[in-house]
Amino acid sequence: MKQKDQFDNLEKHTQWGIDVLEKFIKFVKERTEIELSYAKQLRNLSKKYQPKKNSREEEEYRYTSARAFLATLNEMNDYAGQHEVISENMTSLITGELTRYVQELKQERKSHFHDGRKAQQHIETCWKQLEASKRRFERDCKEADRAQQYFEKMDADINVTKADVEKARQQAQLRHQMAEDSKAEYSSTLQKFNSEQHDHYYTHIPHIFQKIQEMEERRIVRIGESMKTFAEVDRQVIPIIGKCLDEITKAAESIDHKNDSQLVIEAFKSGFEPPGDVDFEDFTQPMKRTVSESSLSNSRGDGKSEPKFGGKSKGKLWPFIKKNKSPKQQKEPLSHRFNEFMTSKPKIHCFRSLKRGGAGPEDFSNLPPEQRRKKLQQKVDELNRDIQKEMDQRDALTKMKDVYIKNPQMGDAASVDHRLAELGQNIEKLRLEVQKFEGWLAEVEGRLSMRSEARRQSGLYEAQNPSAVNSCAQDRESPDGSYTEEQSQETEMKVPATDFDDEFDDEEPLPTIGTCKALYTFEGQNEGTISVAEGEMLYVIEEDKGDGWTRIRRNEDEEGYVPTSYVEVYLDKNAKGAMTYI
Repeated sequence: MKQKDQFDNLEKHTQWGIDVLEKFIKFVKERTEIELSYAKQLRNLSKKYQPKKNSREEEEYRYTSARAFLATLNEMNDYAGQHEVISENMTSLITGELTRYVQELKQERKSHFHDGRKAQQHIETCWKQLEASKRRFERDCKEADRAQQYFEKMDADINVTKADVEKARQQAQLRHQMAEDSKAEYSSTLQKFNSEQHDHYYTHIPHIFQKIQEMEERRIVRIGESMKTFAEVDRQVIPIIGKCLDEITKAAESIDHKNDSQLVIEAFKSGFEPPGDVDFEDFTQPMKRTVSESSLSNSRGDGKSEPKFGGKSKGKLWPFIKKNKSPKQQKEPLSHRFNEFMTSKPKIHCFRSLKRGGAGPEDFSNLPPEQRRKKLQQKVDELNRDIQKEMDQRDALTKMKDVYIKNPQMGDAASVDHRLAELGQNIEKLRLEVQKFEGWLAEVEGRLSMRSEARRQSGLYEAQNPSAVNSCAQDRESPDGSYTEEQSQETEMKVPATDFDDEFDDEEPLPTIGTCKALYTFEGQNEGTISVAEGEMLYVIEEDKGDGWTRIRRNEDEEGYVPTSYVEVYLDKNAKGAMTYI
C-alpha cells in the first residue's frame, strides 16, 4: 500500500510538471499574439502618417525636419518587422517544439506508470497466491490433526469395530498426506513470492522509478532551455532594433534649421520691393520755402539731367495702359496713391493672363514675381518631361514599325502610323507650350534682374548724393500745400520701382523697328491684343520673344499683340528711331 501511495504521488507530481509546461506554452503563445498585434499597430501607425501621393504633404517633405519624420516612420516600420520576427521565432522554436514534446511526454509518462501498475498488480497477485496457499496449508494441517485425533479415539474405543478403526486410520493418513502436499505447495509458493518480491522491489520498481525520474529531469531541462530560447529570441533582434533607433537618432541629427528656414524664404519670397519711407506731412501751417522759384527751377533742371536710377525701364510698356493723367491724379498726394495701391487688388496688365476655368491666369501673373518665376519654371520642367515621355513612346513605336517592316508576319507596319502621327502632333503642341512658358519665364527673370540692378544703383545714388535727395523731400509741396508733378518725378530717385509704377509713371512709346503685313484676319478679343484685317499694313514695335506673339502699332492710340504666324514682318534697322503712324 505504501508503494501504491508513492506511485500516486509520482503520478500527481509528473502531471503537475506537464501542467507547468503547458502553462508556459500558453504564456509564449499569448506573447507571440501580443508581438503580432503590436507589430500590426506599429505598421498601421506608420502607414497612417505616411505622406499621401499627389498631395500637399509631399511638398512638405522638402524640409529636413519632415524628412527626418519620414525616416522615423520608415524605421518604425522596420522596428515592427522585428517584433514580427520575435513572434515567428517564438512560435517555431518554443511553441511548436514544446507542443510536440508535451505529446511525447504524455505518452512516455503513460507508459511508465502503466509498467508500474502492471508490476504492482503482479506482486499483489503473487501475494494473493501465497496467502491462498498458506490458508490451504493451514486448513489441511487442522484437518489432519482432527483426523489423527479421531483415529486415536476410535482406536482406544473397544466398542468400535476393527473396520471402523482401519477406516479412521486411513482417513488420518490421507489428511496427513494432504497436509504434507499443502505444506510443500505453500513452501514453493512462498519461495516464488519471495523471489518475485525481491525482483519487484530491487529491480522492476527501481527501474520504473528511474525512467520516471529521467523523464521528469528531461522535462525540467527542456523548460529551462525554452526559457533561454525565449530570452535569446529577444536578444537576437536587439542589434537590429538598435540600428533602427540609431537611424532615428541620425535622422533627428540631420535636421538643419537653417536650411529649412531658407526653403521657407525661397518658397514664399515675393520679389516685391519694400515701400519707401513715408514722409511727414505738416498740415498745421503752410511750409515756407527756403529756396526761390529760380533755384527750384534750376534744381528741377539739374534733377532731370541726372539718370533716374529708381525709375522703371522704358524698354517695354504694358499694353493699353493709359499714360495721360487727369489733373486730379496729378495733384493727388503720393501717400494717397500708395494707400490705394496697398488696399487694391493686383491688376493684370497683359493679355496672356487669361482665366482657365477659375484656376488662375495661365501665365501666373496673379502671383508675386518670384513665385511666378518658380511656377513658370515648374511648368516648363513638367512640359519637358511630358515631351520626353511622348518621344520615348514615339521611339518605341518606330522600332516596332521597323520590326514589322522586316518581319511582316509579326504585324502590320501601317497599324502604328496613326499613333505615330498623334504622338508627333502632341510633341509639337507641347513644344509650342514650352516656348510660350519659356518666353514668360525669360520676361519675369529679366524684370527681376532689372529691379535688382535698379535697387543697387538707387542705393548707390542716395549714398553719393544725400543732399539732392533731401532737397527733393523738402520741396514737395507748392505754397498752397498741394503736391506737384515735379514732386512725383523727383521721388522716383528715392522710391524704388515696383509694379504699380506702370500706373503712375509717364512712359514714352516704343519706337517702330519695322513693318508687317497681316496674312490673316485676327479678331483680338482678349485684353492686350489688337484686331487686324487681312492685308493690312502696320508698324512693328517689338519682336517675337519666343512666345509666339508680336507687338504692333496701328496709330498713336492703338497698339497690341498679334500671333506671329498671322503677320509677315519686315524689320528695318534704320527705322528704329522713326515715329510715324498710318
